[in-house]
Parts: sequence; structure tokens; C-alpha cells
Amino acid sequence: MSERREAGRPTFPRGMEIATGWAWRLLLLGVATYALLWLLNFFSAITVPIAVALLLTALTSGVVDRLERWHVPRSVGTLAVVLGFLAIVAGLVLLVGSQVSRQFDDLRRRVVDGIADLQDWLQTGPLHLTDAQLQRYIDTAQEKIAQADGVLFATAGEVGVTVSHFVAGLFVVLFASIFFLYDGKRIWAWIVLLFPRTARDRVHSSGETAWHSLTAFVRATIVVAFVDAVGIALAASLLNVPLALAIGVLVFLGAFVPIIGAFTSGLVAVGVALVAQGPWTALFMLLAVLAIQQIESHVLQPFVMGRIVSVHPLGVILAIVAGITVGGVVGALVAVPIAACINGVVRHLATEEGERFAADGLPADEHHPPVEEPSPEQA
Repeated sequence: MSERREAGRPTFPRGMEIATGWAWRLLLLGVATYALLWLLNFFSAITVPIAVALLLTALTSGVVDRLERWHVPRSVGTLAVVLGFLAIVAGLVLLVGSQVSRQFDDLRRRVVDGIADLQDWLQTGPLHLTDAQLQRYIDTAQEKIAQADGVLFATAGEVGVTVSHFVAGLFVVLFASIFFLYDGKRIWAWIVLLFPRTARDRVHSSGETAWHSLTAFVRATIVVAFVDAVGIALAASLLNVPLALAIGVLVFLGAFVPIIGAFTSGLVAVGVALVAQGPWTALFMLLAVLAIQQIESHVLQPFVMGRIVSVHPLGVILAIVAGITVGGVVGALVAVPIAACINGVVRHLATEEGERFAADGLPADEHHPPVEEPSPEQA
């Protein structure tokens, strides 16, 4: 490289040129990412149901494909799968509702008894509170509740609007899932046609890789969530904790947020055990939740998830935090699947460029032999 410089042209250190080059690229990337997230949030009434529909499609598309291989018309298979899924959800709601209705009175009685025991402990325990002090605290709490009446009415109105949006979103999820299952390949082919001709092959292969990663993630998450739910519900039942079935369903839904979802919902079981059976039962329930979480982290996640959707635990945590920041509970639900898809696409594009990866996910070298990437059929 010639060291001559044109006359009058300012010179800068090489490091500054590199830094400024990276700076404006990262700035543009940040602005584009922010704009994309703003658009997704602005159209959340559409984007959130579509995201949920994609997750449901990834879960059930294999059944529709198998029915089609058995010479069942795809329209009939799609309708059967959707109706079957709705029947399962309705059955779970009825089971949980019946258990709650049977045990709610008993749980309410135990809560009242627990409050009475707490009052007795406050009076006879180390605090030695008098009746006048207790009544003063109760009156203060009642005043706070009375002051919050206006806020409660406003919140009730917001809840009504949210419920209407939720119902509308359910219909969008239902119809989008039907069309994704029935005509998903044609929809994807139309999306690929929107890209320049020279990029279509890579867009198509990257989309297939992302879809196989998403499918593998959702199916593996179902297995992990089922094991978590059965384990915690069984522990609650053995400890005679009320609402064991409802707790199991809650844990199953919470497990779709990896690492923290099942544990957080398991704490509900600990709370119910504390109210219904006392601190010792709550302690045993907490130990059961922790034991099941250890089995999930060290056995189920490594062996069930596999390397197809392997995302580092730090990446999972950061994705969940980012998802909560951007989209709340729904953001936490879809953050890790998005991270898994991005991870699969990046590895796919790097493999097409000739890069090979070792078993630990790092680029292969003489000390780390490469492993064969699974085909889409194997995924």
C-alpha cells in the first residue's frame, strides 16, 4: 500500500477510521432495529396474534403433514387438527374450573383461618401487638383501599378494553393458524418473491432453516413443559396442596418462557401450600420445585432441546429480558424462539460460506473436529 497522500487531503489515524466506520454502521443498525421494534409494537394487534399463530402452527403442522401423507385432504386435516386443539384447550379449562369450584370454599376457609392465626401470632408472638395497634393498621389499610376506588374504576375500564382486544386477537390467531396450516407453503413462496432474484435462494433456505429451528424448539418445549407440570402437580398432590391440577396447568403454560417461567409459576404452588398447609408444607413444595428445575436445567434442556436450537443460557436470559422490555409477557414468550431462529439462520449462512462448527458450537479447527449439521428432515 502506498503511503503517499493527496495534497491537501486530511489524514486520520487508522484506528479512528476503523472506529468511525463501525460507529456509523452500528448507529444505522440501532436506528433500524428501533424502528422495526416500534412498528411491531404499533401494530401489536396484528403482530402478536400472528406470532402466536406461528408458534401454534409450528406445533401442529407435523400432524397435518402426516395426515396428508395418509391421503387425507389437507383441508380436512387442517380442520381436524384445529378442532382437536380447541377441544384439548376446552377440556383443560373445564377440568381446572371444576377443581377450582370444588376446592375454592375450602381454600377460602383456610385463608381465613390463616389470617386469624397470623393475628394471634402478632399478639402473642415476639411483636406483642395490642388490639388497638392491630385495629389501627386495619383502618389504615381500609383507607388506602377506599382512596384507590377511583383508580380501580379506571383500571376496570382498561381491563374491559384489554379483554375486547384479547378476544379479537384470539380470532386472528385462529384464522391465521388455519391458513398457515392449510396454505403456509404458498404464503412463504409469495414472501420470497418480494426479494431480489439473486437473494431468493438464500432467503428461501434461511426461512426453511428458521422454520425447522422454530418447530424443533416448540416441540421440545412442549416435552419440557409437560414434565415440569406433571412433576410439580404430582408433588402438590402428594403434599395435599389444593388446586394441584390448576397449578400443573399454570406451570405448563409458564414453562414456555424458558428457565424462569416454570420456576415463577411454581412459586404460586409454594404460596398456595403456605396458605393452605403452613410453612413446613410450603418448604417441601419449594424443595420439590427446585429439584424439578434442576432436572430441567441439567437433563431435559441439554438432551431434549439438542444442538439444533442450542442457545447459550446467557443469551436466553438476555432475550427474555429484552422481550419483556419490548412486549411484556408476550415478548418474553416469543423472545427465545426468535433467538433460536436467528441462531439457526446465522449458522446456516455461515455453513454455506464454508464455515464448519465443532460440537461446542465454536468454529472447527484442528483441536475441535467439526460435526455434521442435521438436514431439515432430521431437524
